Amino acid sequence: MNCRSLSNVLGVAQSLNGRAWQWRGGNMELAEGAHGLDNDIVTQLLMTRGVAADEVEKHAKPTMREFLPNPSEFRDMDRAAERIVKAIAAGEKITIYGDYDVDGATSAALLVELLRSLDVDAGYYIPDRLLEGYGPTGEALVQLAREGSSLIVTVDCGAMAHEALTMARDAGVDVIVVDHHKCAAELPPAAALVNPNRLDESDLAASHGHLAAVGVAFLLAIAIVRVLRADGYFNGRQEPDLMSLLDLVALGTVADVAALHGLNRAFVAQGLKILARRERIGMAALMDASRLTRAPVASDLGFALGPRINAGGRIGESTLGVRLLTSRDPEEAREIAEQLSRLNEERRAIEAEVQEAAEAQLAGQHNMAVQVLSGSGWHPGVIGIVAGRIKEKTGKPSIVIALDDADGTGKGSGRSISGVDLGAAIIAAREEGLLVAGGGHAMAAGLTIPADKLSAFTEFLDSRLARDVERARAGQVMHLDLSLAPGGLTPDLVTALEAAGPFGVGWPAPRVAVGPAHIIKADIVGKDHLRVIAAGQDGRSFKAIAFRAAETEMAQTLIHRSKGRRFHLAGRVKLDDWGSRPAAELHLEDAAFAD
Repeated sequence: MNCRSLSNVLGVAQSLNGRAWQWRGGNMELAEGAHGLDNDIVTQLLMTRGVAADEVEKHAKPTMREFLPNPSEFRDMDRAAERIVKAIAAGEKITIYGDYDVDGATSAALLVELLRSLDVDAGYYIPDRLLEGYGPTGEALVQLAREGSSLIVTVDCGAMAHEALTMARDAGVDVIVVDHHKCAAELPPAAALVNPNRLDESDLAASHGHLAAVGVAFLLAIAIVRVLRADGYFNGRQEPDLMSLLDLVALGTVADVAALHGLNRAFVAQGLKILARRERIGMAALMDASRLTRAPVASDLGFALGPRINAGGRIGESTLGVRLLTSRDPEEAREIAEQLSRLNEERRAIEAEVQEAAEAQLAGQHNMAVQVLSGSGWHPGVIGIVAGRIKEKTGKPSIVIALDDADGTGKGSGRSISGVDLGAAIIAAREEGLLVAGGGHAMAAGLTIPADKLSAFTEFLDSRLARDVERARAGQVMHLDLSLAPGGLTPDLVTALEAAGPFGVGWPAPRVAVGPAHIIKADIVGKDHLRVIAAGQDGRSFKAIAFRAAETEMAQTLIHRSKGRRFHLAGRVKLDDWGSRPAAELHLEDAAFAD
């Protein structure tokens, strides 16, 4: 392996997708035809992701002991734990109020499971996405109080629910908020509000602002057990196994696209070990429904398990995820998991219709910094996914809004690009009176808007974010970790690279450039996926696939203009284990001429 400095990897200043290729850190090139890897590849990958040389070992095998903070460092954490312990001791009725996405479902399930292990039969409430929308409503909180709940814990929501929590307070019910979304300076009236993204948080707690809500809920679980221990609750009783809850933390963290560095890496690394044991009945059923027979990896949580949980909240029954994850009945769990799989297929069909309609509007917005697309009759359950697709297609922050002609409002969901804080912009738009409700974090946000404010809202975002978007998009670059000849694309390579995982947002999976190679075959499979078979000078061939890439310049060049040319193909390596013999393949993201 050679290490030398190059301004552009393999001299690629402009790829077929218009990007310069640069090394993520120091470069790693495998010599032509090399089949082995240096022993320090994991060290190199970790250091190019910001790990100091003296902390490589700590990050290579992230453990809870190394990364877990003292929960008491977070504002209101001890207050929340003490109020819950008081409710346990007094036999109060406790209800967990969760969001309808994966983070909300896993957060709710985690606290329900913790309380169940403490002999407390807590209830849960998941709002209907279409009828109630995001976050706690005052009506729902008051109704729960009427039904006997004296303590409600909201998870993955509540940080901006001023009106709802005021109604709950006036009804005499205590509400604890466990959230991770951005907060305003003025906090809603809660018995406790635990959120690392509070503006008044300490530096240590704020450094954990990348946690998903389920991660914050896990820290609360630790704090609850600690208070109970100090009170002598476990004299003669067995303490709950908190580590067994990390499968829920891992799923919620990855599915919510939380940055996988620091504590989140430890959560996911350890959670994957728990998942591999298949001890949670609902998780095992979910893996079976996903046809996942091997031990799961982080990408499985985001692309196989998570979407099925989400499907219930998007287009089905919002409680299905929590019911599955807390089920004690294998048959019930199997039925729910299969129902979620069917709903996920239905969601895909609905999503495709909305995406086609949204893309038809793009032509008129080519000069906008933020793509704001809207339509009547669009299903609110898929707008977040479509916004993500539009963002990937355009390279710009995108918001997709489903308009309801009956009440003259729209429900919107947005996805951003690195370097552009969409959540802060949405909160600012709400404060300007352009939105009925809205909030989120840097990379994702949700909103409710009067239809007659759409134009003003679009102009507001364009003005506020234009410079940020321009800076983020300037000199678009693909960062690569490794270049190699086709013969080096082997299952052993995949195994070696995976050792630096888990990978996700903030801790990107390694990208490799493979070549030079000529194209044996390139065509479109499915609706719009590019499939490529390429071979190097040594005759070694490999398969590559680029998802949803049919209309890109890369696809058109490789299909129609590749004869007599050689290419470097770049992307992430995966193990194709469908056949009798596992083979390495490339999930293609970009390509460039090699000569």
